[in-house]
Amino acid sequence: MKIAIDTHTHSISSGHAYSTIDELAKGARRRGLKGFVLTDHGPAMPGGTHPYHFGNLRILPRRIGGVRFYRGVEANIMDQSGRVDIEPRVAKHLDFVLAGFHEICYMPGSEQKNTEALLAALANPLVDAISHPGNPVFPIDQEAVVKKAAELGKALEINDSSFRIRAGSAAPCERLARLAVAHGCPLLCGSDAHYWRDVGRFDTALAALKRAGATGELVLNSSVARFEAYLNARALARQG
Repeated sequence: MKIAIDTHTHSISSGHAYSTIDELAKGARRRGLKGFVLTDHGPAMPGGTHPYHFGNLRILPRRIGGVRFYRGVEANIMDQSGRVDIEPRVAKHLDFVLAGFHEICYMPGSEQKNTEALLAALANPLVDAISHPGNPVFPIDQEAVVKKAAELGKALEINDSSFRIRAGSAAPCERLARLAVAHGCPLLCGSDAHYWRDVGRFDTALAALKRAGATGELVLNSSVARFEAYLNARALARQG
């Protein structure tokens, strides 16, 4: 299985990432990708992106550096109600809304509390997918989360960067992938690149997906057509 679109990348606008959008496009092209989603951190992240940034992404072309460009955000889950730091008036300008836990915005709690917050975020109509749900700093009831995501048709990410920077991520990420296969839950494979050379870096995540038995049909960003069909379905769901 190959990945066509990197669905999780950060530019200098995130405050702690180190590449421009043009450089990210260069990284995507270098890896042979068809495109990438810019998912800079939401404004609650210290040094993060101002809401105006997300609204103004519409001025950028749909192809940059020879690859497809998608407008996105990695929003921060803020509390147990599933609230995120992106408003509907901003989200309407975006193609894709990832949401995830970050310690600076949501302090890790018990498995029950973390699970409640993640289930609520999945139910939030603004949210399209969950970033790095295998992060062991935020233990969750993985089966409950996978079942809810499958029910709602929302995707869970297997985050390649987690295997390197979040100690203890390998086992929970692979277990989550196995549960997703068992329950037919959509998956994404994202690099979480904060530097252009890491765009399209999926080796450890792809290996985990292979061991879990995940196929391209389940991994939405394994083809442009599959990913764009998902984006279109989510856009219609948000309007409804």
